[in-house]
Amino acid sequence: MAKNKKNTKFLTKSIHTGNRIDETGAAVTPLHLTSTFRQPSFSSSEQFVYSRTGGPTIDALEENFAMLEDAKFSFAFASGMAAMSAIFLMFKPGDHVLISQNVYGGVFRLVTKVLNDNGVDFDFIDTTNLNIIKDSIRNNTKLIHLETPSNPLLEIADISSVSKLCKPKNILVSVDNTFMSPCGQKPLNLGADIVMHSTTKYIGGHSDILSGALMVNDKSSAEKITLIQNTAGALPSPFDAWLLLRSVKTLSLRVERHFSNAMIIANWLKNHKKVTRVIYPGLKDHPQHAIAKKQQKNPEGKSVFGGIISFELNSAVNVNKFAKKLNFITLAESLGGVKTLISCPYSMTHASVPKKEKEKLGITKNLLRLSVGIEDVEDLISELDLAINH
Repeated sequence: MAKNKKNTKFLTKSIHTGNRIDETGAAVTPLHLTSTFRQPSFSSSEQFVYSRTGGPTIDALEENFAMLEDAKFSFAFASGMAAMSAIFLMFKPGDHVLISQNVYGGVFRLVTKVLNDNGVDFDFIDTTNLNIIKDSIRNNTKLIHLETPSNPLLEIADISSVSKLCKPKNILVSVDNTFMSPCGQKPLNLGADIVMHSTTKYIGGHSDILSGALMVNDKSSAEKITLIQNTAGALPSPFDAWLLLRSVKTLSLRVERHFSNAMIIANWLKNHKKVTRVIYPGLKDHPQHAIAKKQQKNPEGKSVFGGIISFELNSAVNVNKFAKKLNFITLAESLGGVKTLISCPYSMTHASVPKKEKEKLGITKNLLRLSVGIEDVEDLISELDLAINH
């Protein structure tokens, strides 16, 4: 890095941070595929001992992750759910945690099926409403977890307002920033304490890596996460870490195209006769459009609204026939890759959420989630139009 690295722009830092040149002079961070490391003596305390606790490639990746979110500490995990689990494992029986009600189905399953008997009390609430949050806080509330934008209804929580509410009460605020990426939102800078990413998505960007990350500034939280990460063996493989370092180099460029394509497609869908509902924070009729405009900023300070659109087809459209008409838009779970993906949350990502809960939230059988890729936007619109009008 240049000597004036404090003034270096995000795009430059994303390419060079963690990109360590070793004694061979290799221009790219080397891949260290080893399970263990030789020690100089029986009583030595070297930085790297065993790959479950870290290694040179993962260490370089975590340095890069910290830069992405302006964090002092960062942690790489084998998946987004491993990172999410680590957050909840920081708390003990008797603690109370509040979670966005419109949360990813995997988080709902984790809380209601796996952690439900561990003594931590979890409540799902509408985190778009500050008054509801205030009324839901108890004396033993230790964490408020925000998913913003949420999956799949793209609800926006005001990170700054929630953080200001929680600070005097010593309540931590964690934010799942997967949908926006660090190129669209910086929760720590808005007052949050923990940022979580499924780096499988935009940070990985090519639908070929499974991984997650946590970023924090607080030393106490960092120590707890270090213990959990090490003890649970939740690190990604060195190869996945190496691939992520590769992917981050193009993150800014990719995300810019994702977001611009999504805005164009959202406006097109809004005017389609067979589309009954379009949910996209960039549309002015989105309930939290103003909040999104305020807190979702790219590295240049411009408001951005993400690369995910949820839209509902009218009852006359058979969603299965619609899917069969698609060609390069792929029916698959996940998001954030260069290739456009489409899914039906009702039967896919949120299949584990009870039917009544889905109906209450507005997740219907004809609601589709579109992860807009970086293809030519005219080709994407043409394919969607053909499939809708089958």
